[in-house]
Amino acid sequence: MHIQTPYLLFLGDAADALAAKVAQGICDWRPEQAIGQYRMSGCQADLGLPDLSLEAAARAGARTLVIGVANRGGVISDAWVEVMLDALEQGMDIAAGLHNQLSEIPALAEKAARLGRTLFDVRHPTTQFPVATGVRRSGKRLLPVGTDCSCGKMYTALAIEKAMRQRGMKADFRATGQTGILVAGGGVPVDAVVADFISGAVETLTPENDPDHWDIVEGQGSLFHASFAGVTTGLIHGAQPDALVLCHEPTRTHMRGLPDFPLPELGECMEANLRTARLTNPDARFVAIAVNSSKLSPADAKAYLEETEARYGLTTVDPVRQGVERIVDELARW
Repeated sequence: MHIQTPYLLFLGDAADALAAKVAQGICDWRPEQAIGQYRMSGCQADLGLPDLSLEAAARAGARTLVIGVANRGGVISDAWVEVMLDALEQGMDIAAGLHNQLSEIPALAEKAARLGRTLFDVRHPTTQFPVATGVRRSGKRLLPVGTDCSCGKMYTALAIEKAMRQRGMKADFRATGQTGILVAGGGVPVDAVVADFISGAVETLTPENDPDHWDIVEGQGSLFHASFAGVTTGLIHGAQPDALVLCHEPTRTHMRGLPDFPLPELGECMEANLRTARLTNPDARFVAIAVNSSKLSPADAKAYLEETEARYGLTTVDPVRQGVERIVDELARW
């Protein structure tokens, strides 16, 4: 899946800024790929980008209209469809990470086929992936893993890639979820891949590379989450990570959405991830801990980070509050 850039970010009739979080992620991490935003009447989100009509965006070179806002009630409205049909007429492809598939809307599918445009349903892979081989590949790979879901794995990966590139290091973010794919312009939605092929899909996503090149692979789920541990396991085996970063949100009392499952202790979590990773890369090791301390006061966050670093002997940072330079310092010595 390779989505053409630059993008026109569709905010539609978003009720608030949070509803446009996918578009915000693209704007934050790939601002050079977002030439403008398209807002409908009543839209309450604003990325600070130029407001462009479809015609103006096409003249400016937009290749893809990206649906960067969550749809209300799980239904793509007729008003949205009219905009998408017009975008196809203007020469753009359309990409969305919605549960609803663009390709299942007859009017969109018919017009896209007639005009030779592509509809990218990034939650729904169309590629046939091989079964994994487990054969070691050249190049280096880093994978953030989590004590839980939604604790900062994508943010950490993108921050590390950005910091490495700023130093002139060879690094590429490899997206494995719908938001990451829209940020990166390509990737594999591993949670929608048939289980037998998850590891093979990730091997395909992270092929052989230069010895000093880093693939920064977007993590998913958690080995300790009863709902999603299977996806995490396949992702770890396929990625063959040389370096692991543990992501953690310390104020949670249980796994997200599972009140009967407490969060694992950090050491226990790292041990389980290392056992899993060393099936396909015996040399895998943890290089850092990334903490989402947003719900802690600055003083409490500082104390927690210092205590965690002392306890586990690993560089421990909050990627938002402190950045990831110290993690990249570790990687630069490899």
